[in-house]
Amino acid sequence: MPASFVSIGLIDPKSPSNVGAVMRAAGCYQVNEVRYTGGRYDRAARFHTDTKNVSLSIPLTGVTDLLSDLPDGTSVVCVELVEGATALPLFVHPDNALYVFGPEDGSLDQALVDHADAVVYVPTVGCMNLAATVNVVLYDRLAKSARAQGSDALIRSSRDTNNSVRVKQPAPQ
Repeated sequence: MPASFVSIGLIDPKSPSNVGAVMRAAGCYQVNEVRYTGGRYDRAARFHTDTKNVSLSIPLTGVTDLLSDLPDGTSVVCVELVEGATALPLFVHPDNALYVFGPEDGSLDQALVDHADAVVYVPTVGCMNLAATVNVVLYDRLAKSARAQGSDALIRSSRDTNNSVRVKQPAPQ
């Protein structure tokens, strides 16, 4: 297993645009895999929304059980607005994690929440959509990690080819 293993689990996602945005986030935040259950996404997948073709390098796999075949030592982290959950700013991310997100129009099953090693929520007023929540959780993981260092080299390698904007340096005094 790599130094850390990060997987995203989606319970019966319905929106191909959300799954495409989740795949883009997976690429940005160096996720190892994305798993999903249910058949709604398969029916809608013809609406290609993975604009960076991340699915060529990060597996997007339909599964019956999100929890099967996980690497040893993987913590299950449910992300849901449920009473008793830990607010994301207070959460310490495990090195190896499967982050499980519920459907856009429903909630996670109680049995899955009961099985989880942790349950977290993003402390917003109202709920965010699936892709936005995935991005916030993955950003929080990055921001709290040793990989949170930035540089101009990272910017150059990550930005769109049409972006050559720079911050103006102050004139010497």
